[in-house]
Amino acid sequence: MTQNKWWILIPLVIIGLIYYIIRSTPGEANYLLINGIIYTLDSNNTVAQAIAIRENRIAAIGTSADLMRAFKSTNVIDLQGKTVIPGLIDGHCHVLGEGGRLQTLDLVGTTSPEQIAEMVAKQSKEIPVGQWIIGRGWDQNDWNNKRFPTHQLLDRAAPNNPVLLRRVDGHAMWVNTKTMQLAGITAQTRDPEGGKIHRDNAGNPTGVFVDNAIDLINRIIPELTEEEIEKRLKLALNECVQLGLTEVHDMGVDLQTIKIYKKLIDNGECPIRVYAVIDGPGETWNYYLQHGKEVGYGDGMLTVRAIKLYIDGALGSRGAALVEEYSDEPGNRGLTLTSEENLTSICKQALEHGFQVCTHAIGDRGNHITLNVYEKVLQLSDKSFESPRWRIEHAQVLLPFDIPRFKQLDILPSMQPTHATSDMYWAEERLGASRVKGAYAWRSILRTGAHIIGGSDFPVEAVNPMYGIYAAITRQDKDGNPPGGWYADQKMSNYETVKSFTHWAAYGSFEENVKGTIEMGKWADLVVLSKNVFQLQTKDIFHTNVVMTMVGGKIVYEDSIF
Repeated sequence: MTQNKWWILIPLVIIGLIYYIIRSTPGEANYLLINGIIYTLDSNNTVAQAIAIRENRIAAIGTSADLMRAFKSTNVIDLQGKTVIPGLIDGHCHVLGEGGRLQTLDLVGTTSPEQIAEMVAKQSKEIPVGQWIIGRGWDQNDWNNKRFPTHQLLDRAAPNNPVLLRRVDGHAMWVNTKTMQLAGITAQTRDPEGGKIHRDNAGNPTGVFVDNAIDLINRIIPELTEEEIEKRLKLALNECVQLGLTEVHDMGVDLQTIKIYKKLIDNGECPIRVYAVIDGPGETWNYYLQHGKEVGYGDGMLTVRAIKLYIDGALGSRGAALVEEYSDEPGNRGLTLTSEENLTSICKQALEHGFQVCTHAIGDRGNHITLNVYEKVLQLSDKSFESPRWRIEHAQVLLPFDIPRFKQLDILPSMQPTHATSDMYWAEERLGASRVKGAYAWRSILRTGAHIIGGSDFPVEAVNPMYGIYAAITRQDKDGNPPGGWYADQKMSNYETVKSFTHWAAYGSFEENVKGTIEMGKWADLVVLSKNVFQLQTKDIFHTNVVMTMVGGKIVYEDSIF
């Protein structure tokens, strides 16, 4: 070999030697998770044994032996065969509302208005005269007498305290006479546009207000202080993290709540990520139209780039907008809370300023209107740019010909599986045997190629995402009823369901490149489960617990048994 050739080979040898040293020298990792069953949910549905985490990112995925050779760490966690999945995301919830539920009367599961009146009477004896009694969670569908309650029961229970009790879905309110007096509501008070005041035969308000009529009461409720908001957010966020949630899509926030989220993040007191969705047009919307969207505040802990709108009410309180009348209330087709003109105007603003639109639509008429408006406005967009990923929140009752439009228009359905298993006892009475087949139609939507964003709508439903995963897979209640599942042809598979709470939900917030799957370079947002939700008998999924929650490479919750 000539001398010139040696000079060529020497650099190559040196480069090879350096490469060998780098490859053979263990790298540093903040954490090594080994001996697990790790469902990455990547495009190949890869299942691994171990994860190396460096700072806030996933550094490597592979076998335990390979990663133990490639990395050294002072924090090696032996998973002992436990299951790891990407961090769970609740794609539709109300954090402040859940914090309020934890602080006020919890009426979920009550079986009669008389039981609730007893709870109100007990609290009235423990607080000063004139102080508000507030609660949430009643559902007349759970009572033997399924009619809406009236103010007389609350008047006897607390004659000297204003009482305000929100229905479980937040779309109806039950109050006493004291509250109506403070609000100046009489028989002469008109129903507002998009709202309904329930009345007796003489035209007097009975104490139940639906949808936009709720605002007649809301305007007199004492505003929460900054300290009260902060306390409620902390309560709810700490509950979320213990149940495996690493991000929430908080539907309907204002500037004050966003300010407090930032304070918690700056102080290291916000354990999970928040995708905050602005509560309709108004001060907060105007602020962000002027200043632009806010993405990834606090190292990806807070994003504000979407607005929440309402087209109709809820099915349980018969406010959802239907094409045909309610089967159990002839003459009622529900309520439209926003005019098509106003919805179009706000959507155009959002498109112009690069904001996502998330519209609450439950009834088939409400969904049809929303899809029509979206289609009309999106025709104005520049098709060369990325989809704005507009969403319909709930998409609960759909006309058959509207189902494929989600995929065709690139609209994301954001759906909550536990709504189906909560509503199944009475939904067919509301909708009839034919129309109910287009309700909670997950499989019909997936069959078109669209993906579903999973969530709970807490505090309407329980926070625990395992309940939603169980409901989507089984379409049964916690006791396994009905056998085989309610309209079982609409079930989701285990993989589809978990993806709806991880990868698909991350896509719904423009974050699929940094979270939603367990892949190298993505945020280390992970959940360790007590059981394998991909291999369990379905009844056991409901009782699966979270052993550890990690957000951005930090353990933010760890069960004492682990």
